Amino acid sequence: MEENDLEGEVSTLKNTWVPTWTKQITIRSLVTSFILGTLFNFIICRLSYTSGLTPNLNVPVGLLGFTVIKYYTALLNKCGLLKQPFTRQENTLIQTCIFASSGIAFSSGTGSYLFGMSPYITAKDHVEDTPINRKRLSLGWMFGFIFAISFVGLFFILPLRKVMILKYKLPYRSRTATAHLINSVHTPTGSKLAKKQVALLFKSFCGSFAFACFQWFFKATNDCGFSSFPTFGLQAYNKRFYFDFSSTYVGIGMISTFNANASLLIGAIISWGILWPWIDRKKGTWYSEDLPPNSLDGMQGYKVYIAIAMILGDGFYQCIYMLLRITYSLSTQYLKDKNSSSVNPEIVHQNSNVDYDDQCRKEYFLKDDIPIWVAITGYVILAVVSIIVVSHYIFPQLKWYHILVCYLIAPILAFFNAYGCGLTGLSLATIYGEVAIIIFSSWVGIANGGIIAGLASCGVMMSFVSTASVLMQDFKTGYLTLTSPRSMLFSEVFGTIIGCVMSPLVFWLFYKAFPIGDNKSTYPSPNGDVYRGISLLGAKGFSYLPKNCLKLAIIFFCIAVLIDVIHDMLKHYENKYKIYRYIPQPMFLAIPFYLGGYFTIDRCIGSLIVYLWEKKNKNKAQHYVPAMAFGLLCGDSLWSVPAAILSLAGTKAPICMKFLSGTVNHNS
Repeated sequence: MEENDLEGEVSTLKNTWVPTWTKQITIRSLVTSFILGTLFNFIICRLSYTSGLTPNLNVPVGLLGFTVIKYYTALLNKCGLLKQPFTRQENTLIQTCIFASSGIAFSSGTGSYLFGMSPYITAKDHVEDTPINRKRLSLGWMFGFIFAISFVGLFFILPLRKVMILKYKLPYRSRTATAHLINSVHTPTGSKLAKKQVALLFKSFCGSFAFACFQWFFKATNDCGFSSFPTFGLQAYNKRFYFDFSSTYVGIGMISTFNANASLLIGAIISWGILWPWIDRKKGTWYSEDLPPNSLDGMQGYKVYIAIAMILGDGFYQCIYMLLRITYSLSTQYLKDKNSSSVNPEIVHQNSNVDYDDQCRKEYFLKDDIPIWVAITGYVILAVVSIIVVSHYIFPQLKWYHILVCYLIAPILAFFNAYGCGLTGLSLATIYGEVAIIIFSSWVGIANGGIIAGLASCGVMMSFVSTASVLMQDFKTGYLTLTSPRSMLFSEVFGTIIGCVMSPLVFWLFYKAFPIGDNKSTYPSPNGDVYRGISLLGAKGFSYLPKNCLKLAIIFFCIAVLIDVIHDMLKHYENKYKIYRYIPQPMFLAIPFYLGGYFTIDRCIGSLIVYLWEKKNKNKAQHYVPAMAFGLLCGDSLWSVPAAILSLAGTKAPICMKFLSGTVNHNS
């Protein structure tokens, strides 16, 4: 959705009271932000422990923020305690806080690079499972590390907000859509629709929570329960093709694109249906038959490194593509500015008075300016603190000059990422983090703890780039809803604090209650193996890979790049049939290479529900699919809390529902 699509809603702001930035921040909004920020942080963390893929939750965030405050203020009004009506600025601040908290859940790495340091993951590497290349997980140093790295990027990007939003007018489509949602729900028609959407969300939440509770009674061990139902037969089940009965994956499938879900299914068929059976027949020739199942020297190594090759191939192409897009955009903007300087000033003055809404947005966006000295001072102080804390107290493998180099490179990458995200809607923070792993693990060396150094540098780089991009996107929402930049920054910092506190706590709950990292469990946390594998590759080089693994990795790296090239060429030159929409996405093709196809079946069921719903009533489906999907996702996710408590208390499910072949059953 482009900015111009908002004219109808934003024009109503002409007659709307806009409070000062201090009054935009209210106790009720902070309380709501804390509750919803904790909820979404929990959901994002849980998703990173399952498939490692997180969907776009813009619509549920806006709906819940609006509805919770709406009912809360209605209650206060009845009690005679309501001093100020609920404004779209408050709604925006709640949204900002939730996105900041969720962003930390993603960039904190509890399901990826931090978990890759744990003894459980390092034990799979039988050659380099040494004390200097592993780190025992504990809440103390995790809190310190996440707090030390999560605020630096916020202060760097502050001076660039005027350039990105006012000068370059970057669309930031997802956040523009968020602003449209906020502006619309604060109208009478939009308010009625929001209430209906939340009612459906609540119903699907209750159904999902109840079904997850019902499933628990049949899951005494990992091999039991509905999640082990051999939907397509036992042979397909052994190849990890079955319906998982997971409301989470079905809900994610409903709000994901058809192309993404189809790409996951195709990737599962290629890997588990064709490639892995073929490599398995090479056992004894390409790798030893005596290796443990999870050893990276055997079959597991092929699964991890071929998936990494596709991910890096896709990331390599996206980086080049985004760099070209940014170069073209900046050069076009330069020529435009150069030509505009020769335009008649009277014409410029006349045009500047045409759009009142745009002038109104600029006025409030520039009204409460944040001085540059605040940004520079905050950046320098936080960077110095981060260097000292990380290198001297948490990761001695990563020296102070390593982190200094990170903070010299990170601002350039953060600018490109924030600008590219504004153009394309795509954030490459994970790609930059993966590149940092390879560079710093190789620089430090395997003997000096290069694996841990690489993973820690990933956290520094990814956190910087990700938080800067999230803040700039949130500024776009604030610009379109007339929310003060100062209150936006306050909300961003508050949400970041929530994320820094909750992400380690949520991880610790799952880590103590469930077998995280076990491929047969509900929480395989695949990114832990992937990020550890990338660090091993950087520290030890290609000689570490199993036989012929490098050749296969190069082939799939090139395939990923070729797929991206074909997709973009068709998108650029072909208009009539839109064939490019049917080209699979390499990133999604790669994920099932390691995990299997079980969750892809669930996601395709979600796509099927949306398809049938749109066939029946497309307009209604567009309004209600996100609400129903988030209810399914939220209910299944929140059941994990009582399930974890029961597990920590030593309470096991009373029934084990298991499926055996006829031969095994007869012999037993």
